Amino acid sequence: MGSTSKTATGKSLTGKSLRQGDPVHDVLRSETLALDPIFKPTSVAVVGASERAGSVGRNVLWNLLSSPFGGTIYPVNLKRPNILGIKTYPSIRELPEIPDLVVVCSPAETVPQVMRDAVEKGVPGGIVISAGFKETGARGAQLEREIMNVIRGKMRIIGPNCLGVMNPIQGMNATFASTIARPGNVAFISQSGALCTAVLDWSLKENVGFSSFVSIGSMLDVNWGDLIDYFGNDPRTQSIVIYMESIGDARAFLSAAREVSLSKPIIVIKAGRTAAAAKAAASHTGALTGSDDVLEAAFRRVGVLRVNSTADIFYMSEVLAKQPRPKGNRLCIVTNAGGPGVLATDALINGGGELADLSPETMSELNKILPDAWSHNNPVDILGDAEPARYAKSLEIAAKDPNIDGMLVIMTPQGMTNPTMIAESLRPYANTLGKPVLASWMGGSSVSAGEDILNQVGIPSFAFPDTAVRAFNYMWQYSYNLRGIYETPALPVGDSGPDRGRARKIIDSVRREGRTILTEFESKKLLEAYGIPTTPTEVALTADEAVKIATTMGYPVVLKLYSMTITHKTDVGGVALNIRNEDGVRSTFAEIQKNLTEKKGAEHFQGVTVQPMIKLDGYELILGASLDAQFGPVLLFGTGGQLVEVFKDRALALPPLNTTLARRMMEQTKIYHALKGVRGRAPVNIVELEQLLVRFSDLVTENPWIKELDINPLLASEKHLLALDARVVVHGSEMDEAHLPKTAVRPYPVQYESRWKMKDGEEVTIRPIRPEDEPLIVEFHKKLSERSVYLRYFQPMKLSTRTSHERLTRICFIDYDREMALVVERKNAEGAPEIVAVGRLSKLHGENEAELAALVRDEFQGKGLGTELYQRMLSIARDERLSKVHSNMLGENKEMRSLCTKLGFKMSIPDLEDNLVEATLAL
Repeated sequence: MGSTSKTATGKSLTGKSLRQGDPVHDVLRSETLALDPIFKPTSVAVVGASERAGSVGRNVLWNLLSSPFGGTIYPVNLKRPNILGIKTYPSIRELPEIPDLVVVCSPAETVPQVMRDAVEKGVPGGIVISAGFKETGARGAQLEREIMNVIRGKMRIIGPNCLGVMNPIQGMNATFASTIARPGNVAFISQSGALCTAVLDWSLKENVGFSSFVSIGSMLDVNWGDLIDYFGNDPRTQSIVIYMESIGDARAFLSAAREVSLSKPIIVIKAGRTAAAAKAAASHTGALTGSDDVLEAAFRRVGVLRVNSTADIFYMSEVLAKQPRPKGNRLCIVTNAGGPGVLATDALINGGGELADLSPETMSELNKILPDAWSHNNPVDILGDAEPARYAKSLEIAAKDPNIDGMLVIMTPQGMTNPTMIAESLRPYANTLGKPVLASWMGGSSVSAGEDILNQVGIPSFAFPDTAVRAFNYMWQYSYNLRGIYETPALPVGDSGPDRGRARKIIDSVRREGRTILTEFESKKLLEAYGIPTTPTEVALTADEAVKIATTMGYPVVLKLYSMTITHKTDVGGVALNIRNEDGVRSTFAEIQKNLTEKKGAEHFQGVTVQPMIKLDGYELILGASLDAQFGPVLLFGTGGQLVEVFKDRALALPPLNTTLARRMMEQTKIYHALKGVRGRAPVNIVELEQLLVRFSDLVTENPWIKELDINPLLASEKHLLALDARVVVHGSEMDEAHLPKTAVRPYPVQYESRWKMKDGEEVTIRPIRPEDEPLIVEFHKKLSERSVYLRYFQPMKLSTRTSHERLTRICFIDYDREMALVVERKNAEGAPEIVAVGRLSKLHGENEAELAALVRDEFQGKGLGTELYQRMLSIARDERLSKVHSNMLGENKEMRSLCTKLGFKMSIPDLEDNLVEATLAL
């Protein structure tokens, strides 16, 4: 049993078109290009067109007329019969045809009516260049709301408050800039119109070309996610470059960026790193900028490369297009001068890279070809008289060293060097080494011919070695982030799952009492519900109770303040350690009560908690969660204890985590290196710590009433991981459930997980797919018959193709906002889990529709699995408020045709060309 899907255009998928599709998707599809009317129009109306010199309306109209666009142009002006010799029309309604695109240059107050006219006419795309919207205050924001109410679901617009859009390949210039960009393969998107013009001038001087040049403005409708999706599907675009001031819809950005970054680099320069710059950016765009550290974590999560200068975004576009990504951060430097090698080394180390250690074999080979006076180390100084052959041979030898991830060749012009011939000698190594090669040809006109050769053969060349090293550091960071996307995480070990009901009960009880702060006792019980080990903790309301508990527990003990209102117990003298007897318990109880009464008031004292004294023989860590204005819940990991604010050794990440992402989060900190074992100390169980972070992440994502959560310290040692103290804050009565902050990355949809019985009575689990399922999916494909594969993919497909890691990464590690895949899991004869069926519901970007497909292992067909998967996915489609679903199948696939007919799908007649049947269901 198998089915697949139709294209977004509604055309049948022949075997040929399937082979040309994206080979890594389980559902092979082409995306709806809803933004084509904006970027590839055949006719354009300009509202606010003018003959007044220097006006925006005149500049836009003239640019469209004078560029090699070739489409029909309609000036719209109520007062003039013609402009620049072209007949004008009083409104969009009066146009003789429906234009693809309307460019609006009229005052802000007129724009809502212009949009009404455009929607009534049926115009699909718009660019609002006009300013005077939310960046000006309340009235401007109201105008934006009016526009959105008019266009929602009927028209897509870029802007307002933007420079416009260029398509240099088509020759369209719908901006008020003075000239059009050169054609190329980089899509440039900017939130600043002024930066667009500056980059445009620079690009013309440097001969840099663009596939599209977009000023996005304040993103009323079309946002970063829409544009990343669009250019991700544009075959003319090889990389996407973004100047960003605010992120807008964080979930849409992250969803699109993760999907596209696996195939095309997304390079971002984000303004607002400092508080002053963030304030300036907010006033510029009228939008929140959010925490820069959180944004950095978000970029890492989805494989976006962030750079710090405008020049770097174009350097990196070139470098990533010409050279392979390094597997690590170890660089080898080959140079004919010591000074530049030292400068390059400093830049490398300061940027987080490492100077590669040359293997004994490499040293031996270099000794054979280099003069005795060579550096005998990395940087490999091959001396000032190095001729082309010495350069080439040194590069070849070093590049074979497995300890080296990338090569930098530095050439300084000296009396005996020939920069052009040296460059020519490197030609054979441009793309044959399997690792990146960068060059720095230092000097002016004397080295320019050599630089031209290097650039022509695909070796990026830089004027200075520290610039080249900066590019290498960006390369390995980018590669590291991408590996986090497609590295298969580990399955939970012996994990029976959290006690979600118990956790909800604790939180609900606190909120019913009108409290927002959990006691330490409640906080630890909440952690225990998610399998996070804590110290045994008992509440004592009197000194007698404290003595009784301590005696039972065994001395020494710890007493801590028990209060419904005070969370930072140390600040009020509310923590006492190493209490060894009954007298100590009684005196400490009284002391804690006295301290609190004096500092905060007696009403804040409800008693103490008694805990065993744990020997601090490990590392004190902190785990935390808080809310970001743009990204929602954010996780923190780092060095804990009382000096957490002093050391500031911490890393941030967006939930949900898996084991791979948890380890990546830890690797950002200094304490991680100590956790692996230093100076004779035994290492912490890193695998167990990863699993704990995943459970902590689950606690945060599955309980949105949590506002803040800290475990400090989390004691990590060779023997155990133990939460010694915890603090939890929940939302109060001012928050309603509909407005609870959502995670920027949609978490695992646990609500779609349940048990079900097949027709033969065997019970199975039907649940959403997880990244950890990749090994099970491999086994699933191994057991499919050739007939099932043919019916599913409409052609034979090799097992090696179906089970390649690159393909399964996208199948298993999905974005639940974009698609939902359900797997049917059972226990085999050995009691191990196996997957016997998979169903997939994939949304069509830009449409309110989805594609539906399913595949069942042969021996489990006829047991009701296909019907159950389809029914569940249709239910999910309704939950997602989709309007229609589609499914395609071969004419001979009688089982799927019968299933779809039974479920009410409208079935087409088999296509005569490719024998495909299209099934459609309106929801």
